[in-house]
Amino acid sequence: MRKYDDEYKQSAVKKIHDGQSVASVSRELGVAESLLHNWKRQVSERSSDADKETLALKKQIRELEMERDILKKAALIFGKSV
Repeated sequence: MRKYDDEYKQSAVKKIHDGQSVASVSRELGVAESLLHNWKRQVSERSSDADKETLALKKQIRELEMERDILKKAALIFGKSV
């Protein structure tokens, strides 16, 4: 069984928090998804309330940016067909 240092684990979890899916990080790093979920849970348990709030806000920003991009594309499509 391979051993991973804390820096490697934190780097993997950061990729997930930055918006990459667990599946894509798993493929990229060659690490089982279940192991990534465990690392993510461990990091979450050690995080302060401020860190948790920051992560939640970053997730909300990503979602809003995605919605904005969809609306921009829709406006272009409907603007051309009118």
